[in-house]
Amino acid sequence: MITLKTKYALKALMVLADEKAGKGDALRIEEIAERAETPKRFLEHILLDLKRAGFLGSRRGRHGGYELIKEPKTVSLAAILRLIDGPLAPLPCLSRNAYQRCEDCNDEETCRVRAVFGGFYAAYILMIESLTLADLQADAQALERFSPDKSLMN
Repeated sequence: MITLKTKYALKALMVLADEKAGKGDALRIEEIAERAETPKRFLEHILLDLKRAGFLGSRRGRHGGYELIKEPKTVSLAAILRLIDGPLAPLPCLSRNAYQRCEDCNDEETCRVRAVFGGFYAAYILMIESLTLADLQADAQALERFSPDKSLMN
């Protein structure tokens, strides 16, 4: 499950991607918060994190604000999730970017917990790394290819 902070980040990025595709103006935090329907006080910290990571730029002055400086098709959702929430792996021994051996594990090769979660994680990571901000920007249909079969949900 993504955190509320990540959801706010994605909503703000969608607003900035839509603006980039339109007029291309820099937007003030207040305007981003209003369009994204997110609280301004949370958004300030999120936008700074996104700027430090190189996704956003900022302009000073009368027409100042934040702008998306990367093309939406190059902004991986996995990168955003990692930036905001940290490692994606369900176990530290599965993380590619923040690997740590599990304290209670004697042998990763024979660990059944790692094997089960490793299979799940491999499928999840393939899916999430294939999605970009452009997929969110386009519409929800891009995400439907990964939706579970509704008949299996009962």
